[in-house]
Amino acid sequence: MSDHLRHRESRRDAAAGPVDLTASPFRGDRDRIVASPFFARLGGVTQVVSAAGSGLLHNRLTHSLKVAQVARAIAERLVSDPQLAPLLDDLGGCDPDVVEAAAVAHDLGHPPFGHLGEQVLDRLARHRFGLPDGFEGNAQSFRIITTTDTRGPRAAGLDLTAAVRAATLKYPWTRLTYPAPHPRHMADPPRGAAEPKDAPGTGSSKFSAYVTELDDVIQCRASFDKRVDPWQQTVESSVMDNADDIAYAIHDLEDFHRVGVLQHAPVSAELGQWESDRAEFAALDDAELAKQQRKPGQSLEILRRRLHARDSWIVDDEVFAAAVSRVRAELVDDLLSVPFDGSVAAEQAFGRFSSGWTARLVAGVHVLADPPTRSGHVLLGREQWHEVQVLKFVHRRFVLLRPDLALYQRGQARLLTWLVEALEQWLSDPYEADRLPRRLHDLVELAHGEYAALAAGSPEMLIGATGETPPGGVIALARGRAVIDFVASLTDGQSAALLEALSGRTGQSWSDAFVL
Repeated sequence: MSDHLRHRESRRDAAAGPVDLTASPFRGDRDRIVASPFFARLGGVTQVVSAAGSGLLHNRLTHSLKVAQVARAIAERLVSDPQLAPLLDDLGGCDPDVVEAAAVAHDLGHPPFGHLGEQVLDRLARHRFGLPDGFEGNAQSFRIITTTDTRGPRAAGLDLTAAVRAATLKYPWTRLTYPAPHPRHMADPPRGAAEPKDAPGTGSSKFSAYVTELDDVIQCRASFDKRVDPWQQTVESSVMDNADDIAYAIHDLEDFHRVGVLQHAPVSAELGQWESDRAEFAALDDAELAKQQRKPGQSLEILRRRLHARDSWIVDDEVFAAAVSRVRAELVDDLLSVPFDGSVAAEQAFGRFSSGWTARLVAGVHVLADPPTRSGHVLLGREQWHEVQVLKFVHRRFVLLRPDLALYQRGQARLLTWLVEALEQWLSDPYEADRLPRRLHDLVELAHGEYAALAAGSPEMLIGATGETPPGGVIALARGRAVIDFVASLTDGQSAALLEALSGRTGQSWSDAFVL
């Protein structure tokens, strides 16, 4: 068997039962992921803000399906090019079924309330429970498919093939320790590997595995060791990552135009003013620019400078200016110029915008044998890369930074904090040990086994960024991880309903079907 085929062997063995070799094991992986209750729950998990039953906004489920659609289109385009075949084979292959399976799995671990929930659970995991890994949505996804889901032939995880598991590792490192040397110490760290500027010493801001799943990371990437560097994505993971960026850049903008949040006037002023006065903005020093924070065009100039500081390997001022012009013409002057009214014409405008931009961005994807550290082997063309940066800027500047959204999210952050505290208190109550939710009880036992094994064999893995072993020992770590796992597996609505019940304020009968 060639190396190219060997790296795709299933993790399954005879004990797992016979495998149908007439069907693609990777399609089987995709089907197993889609059948998972963790995938179904994504329909109730916020993408950016809660859809609240409106049907107008994406949730994590619809986002994942669109990422899978884009990812497969990219993969099929790459493998259809005979000139790319030798390079793709040398890098470990690019199977569209693997890419699609990784795409539907990539958000399984995202907690209630989107990225806000991720930040809250990470803070609580590190500061309240002393978990050196904290919480990270990508790492939680990998934990689900390898450990906490139970829909595979084995007792733990989904029993996916090595190729699919490796493809889900968008950030193939742990927060602090693996691989060595850790990529956060590189002169130009990979995207996501650097430490947050506001939290130095805490490890990488993004990572795809906790230390409890490190053996699975090593096993599924073993066949790629001589093909990609330890900190690099596989080709299939890189395709999924690009598809995620494309879907995010396009579909979230559509959402907020539909509900009237993304308005024509402020976006037009921002992009138009920068185009008119770009030379004047470029001449300002950073201090002068900061004084003009409310002036249209200022935020876009800050983005241009940030791209130079962060991605000098690809950024180009003239290409950036062309990207601003294209976004202004096709998003601002076309799509946003007419308020969405639900008409056939409005829906057709969405269709043109979405299909046109998706086709353009997918067509720009190419493969490099030796990419810069800030990119995977699969990457967008220079023009498309700049366009995605501008589209994401519009989303961040005119949606994510809105004060009314911040007010809404602060309430959600409090809800999750109170829920974690309430579950921790229940878990620590010796008089209620026999009446814990079975799922929470099972998660404690699972985590206790994991941390006990690490304490016995690799105690250095339990040392946090401070250089100290977390207080409370294995039992405290297990309880903390179990509570975080439990809360992360809820939908937005389940989180609110569970806190309501724990507070004693609910009008729901205790015997009604519930999340426990």
